[in-house]
Amino acid sequence: MKLGAHVDQEDPLAEAADRGADLVQFFLGDPQDYKAPKLAYADGEDALKERAAAAGVDLYVHAPYRLNVANTNNRIRIPSRKLLQQTLDKAAEIDVKGVIVHGGHVGDEDDPEAGFDNWRKCIERAELPVPLLIENTAGGENAMARQLERIERLWEAVQASGNDRLENVGFCLDTCHFHAAGEELPTIVERVLAITGRIDLVHANGSRDEFGSGADRHSNFEDGHIDPADIVAVVQAAGAPVVVETPNADNGQKTDLDYLRAHLT
Repeated sequence: MKLGAHVDQEDPLAEAADRGADLVQFFLGDPQDYKAPKLAYADGEDALKERAAAAGVDLYVHAPYRLNVANTNNRIRIPSRKLLQQTLDKAAEIDVKGVIVHGGHVGDEDDPEAGFDNWRKCIERAELPVPLLIENTAGGENAMARQLERIERLWEAVQASGNDRLENVGFCLDTCHFHAAGEELPTIVERVLAITGRIDLVHANGSRDEFGSGADRHSNFEDGHIDPADIVAVVQAAGAPVVVETPNADNGQKTDLDYLRAHLT
């Protein structure tokens, strides 16, 4: 099982070495912007790809937070689709193992079915040179991937897309997000697998807020409202690569990775 962290994008390999990580996740540019993705690594795509392979470090890219392909507003949905495809294409240049994207949401007055159908259309038209991993989200009453019943509907829509590379659409399970959404962690892997049949990546995060809060606020394992043993159990049951997205003050990410290494069997 490979363990790693979300790191600064300027030199992800140095960040991996600092944490003793097997993999790293990073952005390609400003996560709050619609600008086209750009690799920050000074030596370029080929150098990063070759050096990562030589070091045995897997690369993952997190799509910008601004992306919302579910939205019914054309001024949001259309730029989101474009940026998602650009991110997939740029990520393919560095041979990433996956691009992670949030499930998004529709407006409070919108029918969620419109959002699910927008996801179907997005996947139908997408080129998938690398795996696209849809991540569950923490809050929002009209979110596409917050509670399991919505994730089930989203997954049905994705499967109905007919994309000839549908095997490249997977799932990223975030422990903080499910905790915040009010989904019990001890059984979450079993319940997700019953819907998706796969978990391709785990975001192992503590939560600064209480169960069901709807707040996407990560904490280090031993500082939050999730029992660290529950995080370990999710990681163990999922059997997928792991990214910690926890705070890194005082080497917090390395502490969390060491916790996982010490407690996984």
